[in-house]
Amino acid sequence: MSDEDAAHLRIDRKMLESLVCPVTNGVLSYDKTRQELISKAAHLAFPIRNGIPIMLADQAREID
Repeated sequence: MSDEDAAHLRIDRKMLESLVCPVTNGVLSYDKTRQELISKAAHLAFPIRNGIPIMLADQAREID
């Protein structure tokens, strides 16, 4: 099993569903391929590193 596959297994779906955007308090969607949580309202993508969501705006990637 690759490190990427192992990271996918460590993501707890219920935990992801309980998280909200730290900027807007809005809904996040999960991008499994990029390992990111997407806030469409804030136009930000929050990374998931080693199975841990990094919910800091300064660590997020801006999206269109």
